[in-house]
Amino acid sequence: MKIALLGYGKMGQVIERIALERGHEIVLKKDEFNTYDGLSNADVAIDFSVPTAAVSNISSCFHANVPVISGTTGWLEHYDEMLALCAAKNGAFISSSNFSLGVNIFFELNEYLAKIMAKFDSYTVEMEEIHHTQKLDAPSGTAISLAKGVIENSSYTNWTLENPEPNQIHIETKRIGTVPGTHTVTYNSHVDAIEIKHTAHNREGFALGAVIAAEWIVGKQGVFTMKDVLDLDKIQ
Repeated sequence: MKIALLGYGKMGQVIERIALERGHEIVLKKDEFNTYDGLSNADVAIDFSVPTAAVSNISSCFHANVPVISGTTGWLEHYDEMLALCAAKNGAFISSSNFSLGVNIFFELNEYLAKIMAKFDSYTVEMEEIHHTQKLDAPSGTAISLAKGVIENSSYTNWTLENPEPNQIHIETKRIGTVPGTHTVTYNSHVDAIEIKHTAHNREGFALGAVIAAEWIVGKQGVFTMKDVLDLDKIQ
């Protein structure tokens, strides 16, 4: 499989190594200093760039009839626009806040637990996310996805970084050392607590999931999620 890498920072370099280990070929390594030459030769593109480049990268893929996997966050105000372009070009697209296989299993566990806990109003939910000091945005996209998973399956209506109202989920953010990413969801009552937690040991899980998604999407048309890639809907 021929892969175009759109964004060649730390994540792009890990993705390159894993893709090569899995027998794939890299036909483009695009950063801010080069063009899209080689994109049309790709079977699929993987975008781990920056918010200001994501829309251009994704739309260029659709115009070149190249399926695209995007792990870039911070551009979602243009998400509906990209969906419309994908449909117009009969493209294929997956965008996710986190491609880690473990995190996507964690998302499913989080939603399932939220459905159970919605019946017990003696518990309140709170979340914590810890990342390395170079990660400036807070909360993480993964934490927001976790909060949305609870909100869609409970009476909670929003999340906050400040003092929460009764219908809000409090997310505590920490930036420590070189931590790749730790996310914890806790249900507290006055008698006990129930906690689920995902800890990333390195960047490889994120990169591997993106490559697996790229392998899966080739030959397909439409907008998909990691649930489709991992066939998680059939488990429940």
